[in-house]
Amino acid sequence: MTGKARQVAFITGGARGIGFEIAAKLAQAGFDIALNDYQDSDRLQDSVAQLETWGINAIAVPGDVADLSLHDRMLSRAEEALGPLTTFVNNAGVSVSQRGDLLEVTPESYDRCQAVNARATFFFCQAFAKRLLSHTCLPELNYSLIVVSSSNASAASINRGEYCVSKAAAAMVAKLFAVRLAQAGVQVFDIQPGLIVTEMTQPSLAMYQQRIDEGLTLLPSLGTPAQIGTIVTTLASGGMAYLTGQVISADGGMLVPRF
Repeated sequence: MTGKARQVAFITGGARGIGFEIAAKLAQAGFDIALNDYQDSDRLQDSVAQLETWGINAIAVPGDVADLSLHDRMLSRAEEALGPLTTFVNNAGVSVSQRGDLLEVTPESYDRCQAVNARATFFFCQAFAKRLLSHTCLPELNYSLIVVSSSNASAASINRGEYCVSKAAAAMVAKLFAVRLAQAGVQVFDIQPGLIVTEMTQPSLAMYQQRIDEGLTLLPSLGTPAQIGTIVTTLASGGMAYLTGQVISADGGMLVPRF
């Protein structure tokens, strides 16, 4: 590391999919990266090694985000290795245990979605905010907190109702922290991806593509993790100055009202 102040991002759920593409785009923009995933693995280590090929500093910070006792420890590890964090991307999330009738949702599946998508999001954002406010923010850097929620924060999907409820909560977390951190000059955003090609959506891609062909989205294609990465990098780099608290609907126009 040089003596020059650097942008440093912590990304949860970053070993693959949307999380990794966010990390990759930030690395290409010159951000140092702390990459979190549920547990240490060859995949996480390989992802970190790939980030380093862009000439930035990167470390793996494994840990289950649902374990609140790990949050401050993980942030400390990142800062000890890379310097003060400027950016936090809350991307980690889980889907439902099994799609099905809303009347058949189990408490176990509901609680799992809440634990990772809502509870962990709130308290990890809280831990980052406390740490950020304890530092002196430098005028040459941009500070941001970005929550990756889902179009299902707004759009009801009755075959995975517990997921919708948890993502609606995550969306509110972004609004709350936008209000709390505004006076410190920290930008907060809620990115709501729509139909994105990931491992999580793989079992339903054929169905999604058919619905897109029938006009579900305005743009006639599925989205990609790299597109979400570009959006996050634009926001985290200060490319959308004088904005905070906004919902970014990265859904190809799916939720635009039509008649």
